[in-house]
Amino acid sequence: MLDKNMKSSDRFKVPALQVSGVDKIYSALNGPVHALHGIDLTVEQGEFVCLLGASGCGKSSLLRIMAGFETVSNGSVRSYGNEIVGPGSDRGMVFQDYGLFPWLTVSENIGFGPKHAGRSRREVAEIADKFVAMVGLGGFADRYPGQLSGGMKQRVAIARVLANNGRVLLMDEPFGALDALTRAKLQEELLTIWRETRLTVIFVTHSVEEAIFLADRVVVMSAGPGRIASDIRIDLPRPRDVSSAEFNALRRDITGRLSSHLAPKKIDSAMVNA
Repeated sequence: MLDKNMKSSDRFKVPALQVSGVDKIYSALNGPVHALHGIDLTVEQGEFVCLLGASGCGKSSLLRIMAGFETVSNGSVRSYGNEIVGPGSDRGMVFQDYGLFPWLTVSENIGFGPKHAGRSRREVAEIADKFVAMVGLGGFADRYPGQLSGGMKQRVAIARVLANNGRVLLMDEPFGALDALTRAKLQEELLTIWRETRLTVIFVTHSVEEAIFLADRVVVMSAGPGRIASDIRIDLPRPRDVSSAEFNALRRDITGRLSSHLAPKKIDSAMVNA
């Protein structure tokens, strides 16, 4: 636990997330599945970190452990020095499928956490209004999720986490189902929110370009079981130009690292002889 007498300057030095020696083993009918092995990862306060890797490398499992939705088989995970034993208001998760309550309006979805935390009706309304404006949905506060586009729904999901006063934003491929133009716009908006709030962001993606565009660090994971293969600091100044030589050099480097972890597919001899 954090010492309550700790100086504020010392508190700031405590990592937002500290993953130490984490293994995750799932039970299956045909035997145990070793999803993660020996994961060590430190995320400092205010960092934007992307977890990148092919399907099955354990990115989402690691994110769910950070969120407190799943427990570790071995090792430990701490948030601001406190061991994670379950979900907490200090950490909020945004999913690809939005996870909004369809029977609540935009404002009601955003104000749901503060309302159930015992805030007054006036406070809940003020909080909802603040974050509705922050994510650019001022004209849609009374709409229901079914009346919104995918990009708008994702804005609501992000605002709902911010309204809970969380310090860590965990994002599991949040833009993966969106069209290219909407995805690019939301990437820019997410960076603006991150700069304004100085939240710590852990962002899972399959896209090398998205990871380089967004992150301070790109953590490349390999499968079988999931391990951290590379931890790459992205020193490009923001805003980042995806067409620049420096950006594309990083893209080639990271793509090469990802490709090296994928086992070549075996060609069926029967197909060759067909």
